[in-house]
Amino acid sequence: MLSPWLELPGVADQLAAFGEAADLDLRVHGTESDADTIRDTAVAQPLIVSASLVALRAILDGRDATEVADVTAGHSVGEFAAAAVAGVFDDAGAVALVAARARFMAEAAASTPSGMSAVLGGDAEEVLAAIESAGLWPANVNGGGQVVAAGSLDGLAALGTEPPTKARVIALQVAGAFHTPYMESARQAFEPVATTWAAQDPRLPYLSNADGLTYADVSGATNGYGAAADVLARLAAQIAAPVRWDLCQASLAALGVTGLLELAPGGVLTGLARRALPGVETVAVKTPADLDKARDLIARHSVAGGAPRTAETLA
Repeated sequence: MLSPWLELPGVADQLAAFGEAADLDLRVHGTESDADTIRDTAVAQPLIVSASLVALRAILDGRDATEVADVTAGHSVGEFAAAAVAGVFDDAGAVALVAARARFMAEAAASTPSGMSAVLGGDAEEVLAAIESAGLWPANVNGGGQVVAAGSLDGLAALGTEPPTKARVIALQVAGAFHTPYMESARQAFEPVATTWAAQDPRLPYLSNADGLTYADVSGATNGYGAAADVLARLAAQIAAPVRWDLCQASLAALGVTGLLELAPGGVLTGLARRALPGVETVAVKTPADLDKARDLIARHSVAGGAPRTAETLA
């Protein structure tokens, strides 16, 4: 996933700095490691955030994110890359913090067998009822007819055997039941690390996975974009709480977003947006070949970048 990015000037140095921060050889994991190795949560999370931030800096090409982005959000581990976009962390700080999160979550996942399954389609209320009936939790409520159920392996097997009407259940290759009470030990371990981490107040609107609110709304801020302390507290709590991406997408719609740029390794969130945010133009950045499309989207949609729009947009 990182091989094409390493052809760009400066990326090798970025990855070296990120790897030092995470205490991982991210270059090797992003170019040589096999699927089983990078599926390890302790590797996958810092690798994903690093890829996002490499893509971000390549897109910005020396500009500050506040010059082009009007609002930012991230799904689950993506909240840490979004925090860097918002200026809450520097890039290496975001990778180092998510590496700590990943280690605690890997330990929690290893302590008790658990997993996750995507539930696609079906009536929303019936899907949630079926998940609860199976003794599971809706770990990711993604919108667009997609909910990820998580919990015990027996419960996931039962849900797969008797899926909700007109719904498909697809087992996911993950290490454990993330964003559920199965991660409570990870939350407890991560909280004192996260809440004392070096951080700055957001410098642009930044949405929370907890409820789709901007941190200005969370803080009740009358000026500025919210408080770093609230960001840190919510990032810690989110380990064991559902990701409400449906509410984040609703907030993007309410803010008048017209363009959405998904950082590497991109594709999933733009797919959800095509169903939940019709009419919003999307670009998923997967390789450096997508950089020109990303910059063109910014030029045409970003209020911060000077595009002639009246509503806040996402770039």
